[in-house]
Amino acid sequence: MNNPLPWTERFKRFFLNNRFVLSLLVLLLIGLNILVFSYVSYIFLPFIALVKTVFLPILLTGIVFYLLNPLVDILERRGLRRVYSILILYLLIIGLIALLITIVVPFIRQQIVSLLDNFPRYSKQVELQFEQIVGSGLFDRLQETLNFDPANYVEKAATQLSRIVNNAWVSIGAVVGAVTEVVLSIITVPLILFYLLRDGRKLPSFMLRFLPTSLRGQAFSVMSEMNHQISSYIRGQIIVSCCIGILLYIGYLVIGLDYSLVLAVFAACTSIVPYLGPAIAITPALIIAIVTSPIMLLKMIIVWTIVQLVEGKFISPQIMGKNLHIHPITILFVILTAGKLFGILGIILAVPGYAVLKVVVVHLFQWFQKRTHWYEPTDRL
Repeated sequence: MNNPLPWTERFKRFFLNNRFVLSLLVLLLIGLNILVFSYVSYIFLPFIALVKTVFLPILLTGIVFYLLNPLVDILERRGLRRVYSILILYLLIIGLIALLITIVVPFIRQQIVSLLDNFPRYSKQVELQFEQIVGSGLFDRLQETLNFDPANYVEKAATQLSRIVNNAWVSIGAVVGAVTEVVLSIITVPLILFYLLRDGRKLPSFMLRFLPTSLRGQAFSVMSEMNHQISSYIRGQIIVSCCIGILLYIGYLVIGLDYSLVLAVFAACTSIVPYLGPAIAITPALIIAIVTSPIMLLKMIIVWTIVQLVEGKFISPQIMGKNLHIHPITILFVILTAGKLFGILGIILAVPGYAVLKVVVVHLFQWFQKRTHWYEPTDRL
């Protein structure tokens, strides 16, 4: 007769050695932690306020750092001290900003003001073109039967658009006009950027000191891969967006499209968002081209198609490469989800944030795989 197992052995066999039960216990502990933190969330209010205050300066500093750090490294390799390299780049940036303020910004402002002034005329032209397509008699009967007035809808759309633009400018002005935001954006960013460019190479080793010695090697590889993903995306996406803006500006000038500079700058800014950006950028150009003439619409579509082909076949493969290894469908879902949760900022930061999260999750899974041996390769499949 077999002796029954002690209760401790039975507990180990049916609970501690059961992967499904352990997974449920881990999920239960995570849920309990989230529940506890939700009840004591007021403890984190000072930390949340601090993060909101320094988030924008740190974000801007990080973007500019990844753009300028390669230039500083090149100047340093040519024998120029790193501090002097940073100062030279600062002087060049100040000169470039002054040039933009004195030459480019007034011209863009003039085109924007002209576009807003001509918007009622454009809406009237859209109505007339619609009447010509449908036919005046049929158009009148349609108005009487359905009580449909295109002018009223166009006017409402124009009013709504102006309201959105005004609200956006009011919100931006309120944020940028705040004293703390101005101080952090104009003063703090250059200071943080200077020290980050000078001592940025020491930051990983400083952060690794807070980790146990056994984890430093793995943590360093994770940080290196994250840095590579972020730097590749930021530099590549900004360069690609600038190339798209320049090519569209040249194309719009060639075909004689009105407000070519404003439309090109808008396209360059929206192209920072993959896949969705070009679809948003083409909308105002389509409206202006439709109002101008059917021939202009055809020319604009040809220019846009050529630019997109050049960008997709030559520019992006050479600059972006395949560094992110993210499927386009995944990128679309990530952008839509981040936009729903965090708005415009979430749309902009969706792809690099997902790339960083992917690196962390992959390394955690590899560490878990080595520790548990749950996912050993098998020849059965």
